[in-house]
Amino acid sequence: MQSNSVTSVKPRFEILDGLRGVAAIIVVAFHIFEIYSPGPALQIINHGYLAVDFFFALSGFVLGYAYDDRWGRNMNLKQFVARRLIRLQPMVIAGATFGAMLYYFGLAHIDTTTVGTLLLVWLLSCLLIPTSSGLDIRGWGEGYSLDGPQWSLAFEYIANLLYALIIRRFPKWLLGLFVVAAAVLSVDLSCNLDIFGMLAGREAERYTMIGGWSLAPTQLYIGFTRLLYPFFAGLLVYRIGARIWAGAASFALCSVMIAAALLMPRVGIGAYGWTNGLYESLCVLVLFPLILMIGAGTATQGERTTRLCKWLGRISYPLYITHYPLIYLLFDWRYKHDALSAEVHIYNGVVIFILAILVACAVERLYDAPVRRRLVKGLIQS
Repeated sequence: MQSNSVTSVKPRFEILDGLRGVAAIIVVAFHIFEIYSPGPALQIINHGYLAVDFFFALSGFVLGYAYDDRWGRNMNLKQFVARRLIRLQPMVIAGATFGAMLYYFGLAHIDTTTVGTLLLVWLLSCLLIPTSSGLDIRGWGEGYSLDGPQWSLAFEYIANLLYALIIRRFPKWLLGLFVVAAAVLSVDLSCNLDIFGMLAGREAERYTMIGGWSLAPTQLYIGFTRLLYPFFAGLLVYRIGARIWAGAASFALCSVMIAAALLMPRVGIGAYGWTNGLYESLCVLVLFPLILMIGAGTATQGERTTRLCKWLGRISYPLYITHYPLIYLLFDWRYKHDALSAEVHIYNGVVIFILAILVACAVERLYDAPVRRRLVKGLIQS
């Protein structure tokens, strides 16, 4: 997920900023409920993971808006990479550092992990280099053991480079063909068609898009598939100028649409599992681009809505990248205190939810925004 450069003078799509924050808040709730879920099919907030696909779509749209008209005028590859690093990397480092601190001081796993190993994993995490199973210090099968959601930022960087090196040069018709080909991959993944033989074995009955967070071949296929369609469909939506005006209630309408998509219970299980795959395909291929068109087609109405959207946009990325270390903490506590009453567990879940938002607000205001301003002044404007 991303937003415009801090030096951009273009008007912002405030509704899209707000929707990014709405989706990030749902992600936090999704991960808290996941701790207490008896299984993926029974989780209360069942499709929260699709927020990643929505973030990719937003990122593709915003990238085109921010940079498409600047190449060859006041933008080259070096400047583009510098701006993307300034926008994304400070919070990557913050998320990795926060995760390392909570791992060392808050979780019991440190007794099986040397400080040297922890520092190595932290360094790799700061550089967005995924680790293999030998450095999976948590044992969850993640490529980023200190801050799991970093996997999507690694794919975001890949999309940025693909855009800068190749796809920015595509005319609209060629970009459209690329998006159609990516849509085939999305349907292959979500509906378990397995056209390319990448979902064989235990993945054969998945009927979902969830995944992409490790170096395993199947997970890499899932990650690239989840990236390519939404990201470049978002870019295509921007380039063709597709906008839908929905009146003064556009932000509320789009918020309800994205919340309904992410909160939807599992659609089908067993012999009807394919219906869940169809549902996720429709969300990613149709609903998310539609939400982009509505969000970009109408300006915010009223000062309160504008302020809310700006605030949600500011905290969205910090919230997404810093909340998961708190989820690790709650997960560890939950299994050490499973016998406590439901009221205690609910209370702690609410506390973690509120704490995640407070941490995001503090990190955005005290670290992310000032660091990026200084980097822009030192690296871009010097």
